[in-house]
Amino acid sequence: MYCTIGSNAIIASSGKSIHPSTYIRHFPSTIGKNSINDPSLAALFSIYETGMAILPSGMDMLTDYEAVKKKAVSLQYSASEIAAAAACAKVVSIDILKYAATDGYSKLSAFPKYRPKRKDGYWFPTPPAYMDAVDPHWRTMRTMVVDSANQFRGRPPISFDTLKGSKFYALTEEVYKMGKFPTQEQKKIAAFWDCNPFVVAISGHMSLGFKKISPGGHWMNITSIASLKHQVPFYKMIQALSIEAIALYDAFIICWNEKYSSDRVRPETVINKFIDVKWQPLLQTPPFPEYTSGHSVISSTSAELLSYLIGENISFVDDSEVIFELPPRKFSSFKAAANEASISRLYGGIHFRDAIENGQDQGKRVGSYIIEKLKAVGVQ
Repeated sequence: MYCTIGSNAIIASSGKSIHPSTYIRHFPSTIGKNSINDPSLAALFSIYETGMAILPSGMDMLTDYEAVKKKAVSLQYSASEIAAAAACAKVVSIDILKYAATDGYSKLSAFPKYRPKRKDGYWFPTPPAYMDAVDPHWRTMRTMVVDSANQFRGRPPISFDTLKGSKFYALTEEVYKMGKFPTQEQKKIAAFWDCNPFVVAISGHMSLGFKKISPGGHWMNITSIASLKHQVPFYKMIQALSIEAIALYDAFIICWNEKYSSDRVRPETVINKFIDVKWQPLLQTPPFPEYTSGHSVISSTSAELLSYLIGENISFVDDSEVIFELPPRKFSSFKAAANEASISRLYGGIHFRDAIENGQDQGKRVGSYIIEKLKAVGVQ
């Protein structure tokens, strides 16, 4: 997110984009206000400068960064132009890092550890690793565009009730049957949108973690795929990536606030205790409360934003998961992709239907709110 915001701030100095300070709360208006002949090159360099500084494996980007500088030479950029762009990028990166340092992330590790409630209906660690709850205090992070983590609370979840005939039992039975008899297409959809950034495999007494793309990373890649296919100008592509990253960030804060407020149990826990002790979901259950569905929230937010920024009926082929040996999928629009991402959580056995549908509603409201903020300052 910070990589793309800094890049967008530089582009704004050319007059082709609106400065992020007009729609991001508390963002310094001075960032990126440098006078430079080629803001596009500086914007590209700033992504590398910030990425190398802020990401755990950031220095892996250094080789690519040097390759981009060499490419600039082949495109007839002079040594002085490249040096000026690199200097501008470094200044912006430093300013962005100072801003990032105040977002609350550094305080998260000081909060007390999350302790699950040992009562039916509440979240409890799930197989295979029974990991601790992830990011229980993420809702304390500084929001970007929305006012607070509490601004878009979801509708209350259906109350826990294991009696046959109850609304909750019907939700549970739906997940159970889906897991027992999924179609081949449902299996493909569940796998494609799994987006589990830390899958755990158990081998004897050893647990192995495998890194995969995250839901947010998947939607950032969709933004790039659609922008490139439809030949979106560079400045507008940077703007779309920046705003999409901001929207994802705020949507995750909104969703995580709901998750740790409702603190609802996962289907796997309920089914194993009350229906079938051997039942397993198609996907590995993520280590945090169930309600609302994170992928449903952020996918719906993304679809609203990208439909506004890039186009309502933009078709694209999503090959984000090819690196994980999954075939590409074709979508007629961002909203079609978001709907599939949402229902994939039911196919995968990790969410109840109300968490999906109410998550979609929550995400759409976040997206619509951000769009209105963008319209107010002239971002199109």
